[in-house]
Amino acid sequence: MEVSSLTTGDTAQPPVPPPDTAGAAPSDTDTPRRFRPRWVLTGVAVLILVGAFANLVGWDIRGWFSDLWDTMTEISVGYLIAAVVLKTIQTTLTAFAWYSILKFAFPGRVRWREILACYAASVALNGVLPANIGTLVMLLMFTTIIAGATFAAILGAYAVEKIFFTLIGMFVYLYLFLSVEGSFDIKFEFVHTRPWATLVLVLSGAYILFLLIRRVWPRVLRWWDEAKEGGGILARPSAYFGRVFLPSLLGWVASLGVMAVFLAAYGIPVTFEILMRISGGNSIANVTSVTPGGAGVTQAFNVASLKGVASPSDATAYSVAQQLVTTTWNIIFGVLTLVVAFGWTGGKSLVGDSYVQAKEKAAEQKAAREARKKAKREIEAV
Repeated sequence: MEVSSLTTGDTAQPPVPPPDTAGAAPSDTDTPRRFRPRWVLTGVAVLILVGAFANLVGWDIRGWFSDLWDTMTEISVGYLIAAVVLKTIQTTLTAFAWYSILKFAFPGRVRWREILACYAASVALNGVLPANIGTLVMLLMFTTIIAGATFAAILGAYAVEKIFFTLIGMFVYLYLFLSVEGSFDIKFEFVHTRPWATLVLVLSGAYILFLLIRRVWPRVLRWWDEAKEGGGILARPSAYFGRVFLPSLLGWVASLGVMAVFLAAYGIPVTFEILMRISGGNSIANVTSVTPGGAGVTQAFNVASLKGVASPSDATAYSVAQQLVTTTWNIIFGVLTLVVAFGWTGGKSLVGDSYVQAKEKAAEQKAAREARKKAKREIEAV
């Protein structure tokens, strides 16, 4: 009934019917929130996806969670919550740096939640796969979800993203080198005892490096010409430092916070020097390890980094606990972000297909290296 049809003196009007709410959802004030079966179905779907992921990469999920439970009962819940929060901050900030790089490279074709999901998935994969193959999976996922993105352009973006981590790695190593009193004299004593041999070594090494650069430089220029699309944000230094460098720095600080939390949980002193030792050791372990997630290698480096600070048993317990808890949370967070961004079927298909492509590409690269070595040996034999 329209308002214009009402007269001010009419008292016999029929009552105005209430609005039709047959198809409307009840508000929180009308009825209490009801149990929704789809919540359970979503939770089950996530668990199934985790199981499928474990089966895909050959991960012993039962043994892993058995060790995780033993670890979680050893330390306070407060430490676990703090570690999970800091790890989430680290992953999110690093993913934002990726998002900023790709947003400048491919304007209008990049979505935040998709980039976060791909990066979180790569972090999870690197926790259970050898040789950081999760990073290669992520790069292939980016080429899939970003319209018109080439693998070379994504590699260019990867080079930009690695600028901060290269610089911070140099800072860590330089700090460790300079913080040990007399380390220069100890490590480079031959500079004083054999100055002429040192001069010949430096000059010959510089000449070999010059020849190597001159030989590969045209190839580098061709590669960058194909990849420079991914490095578009470098043309705007303020945007790079504000949206890539700074978030990466804060994410790195959060990673130090994760270490500090687990060190404190096991009663190990927390100082800047100790954090730098562990950070440097983890960096070397990450580069040299071929085991899933660096298992074993990381523990060995952590024990060495904490020598004189904590007993080998405490250092090992700290290292194992940190790896178990952070890897488990990385998997949970990666699965959740994938489901939110791509749905159940889309997330599973994207990761599975990219993982298969990553293994194929890794095998191709390995075959190419072996072919080059074989050709070099044949030339030398002649």
